[in-house]
Amino acid sequence: MQCARAWRVLSPLLRAAQRTPTRSYTAAARMDLSGIYPPIATPFTATEDVDYQRLEANLKKYAEIPFKGLVVQGSNGEYPYLTEEERVEVVRTVRRSLPADKLVMAGSGCESTKATVLLTEKMAAAGADAVLVVTPCFYKGKMDSRALIQHFTKVADSSPVPVVLYSVPANTGLELPLDAVTQLSQHPNILGLKDSGGDITRIGLIVHKTKAQDFQVLAGSAGFLMAAYCVGAVGGVCALANVLGRELCELERLCVSGRWEEARVLQQRLIEPNAAVTRKLGVPALKQAMEWFGFHGGVCRSPLQPLTEAETQQLRRDFTSTGWL
Repeated sequence: MQCARAWRVLSPLLRAAQRTPTRSYTAAARMDLSGIYPPIATPFTATEDVDYQRLEANLKKYAEIPFKGLVVQGSNGEYPYLTEEERVEVVRTVRRSLPADKLVMAGSGCESTKATVLLTEKMAAAGADAVLVVTPCFYKGKMDSRALIQHFTKVADSSPVPVVLYSVPANTGLELPLDAVTQLSQHPNILGLKDSGGDITRIGLIVHKTKAQDFQVLAGSAGFLMAAYCVGAVGGVCALANVLGRELCELERLCVSGRWEEARVLQQRLIEPNAAVTRKLGVPALKQAMEWFGFHGGVCRSPLQPLTEAETQQLRRDFTSTGWL
């Protein structure tokens, strides 16, 4: 508990230190990622412009939930469909609206190393406390360990804020290799990994092989959050937290306190709705569920399409069958 209090006192100071031009990796070594993060959705108007007013309304509600912070411009934020200027402005809006004790982790991954370095610097200037960097994947056949280690090392070397690696094979068709994660964990400005693959043996092995480093693993989905805690993960970046944020924070609390039987019951109730808003129906379903639970989800940006009537009914069943609606 004393450590937690110390972190809350130091956090604003560390944020200021991270944004100075001088390269210092002290903040990376000290920043505690443990906790739950929603990868927030980006609201759009009917004409598909970013709806900053509705975004700020969502942020006010999220500020009342005991999240460790927010992930901004992750996969659920539709970042591939935003311009660079929009991506940076959304991060700036979130930092301005969010309480100072909440971390902002900004997605800054691009296909080239040079573009990622430049966007990372802009995200830091916009107020990000850390950046989440997805694996480049367009030339995935050439993205072996050598290429990825060089990419992430160059990004981390130049980044003013700590870097979190992001492996999301469902979207990229590429899993960040274990040997690359192990080597990159030794970099003083690489803080951890968000692993969305769902392979618990892999997560456990990463935790084991990086235990000598100050390296933190975050589960990339609510569907395997409890299992990830069991093998040493410190938290989760979970799409479902956009909808059932308090429930995900409660699952975290139960796991951390060792109340595994209660955690198991809650985890089982979260599996179906989580699958519905991720691998089954995706971002359009997440945004629809947000509307049902009092948040602004709204339309997606093209070419993503709204749910069909049959899909909407399926989504509702996935939430009602487990007692959430």
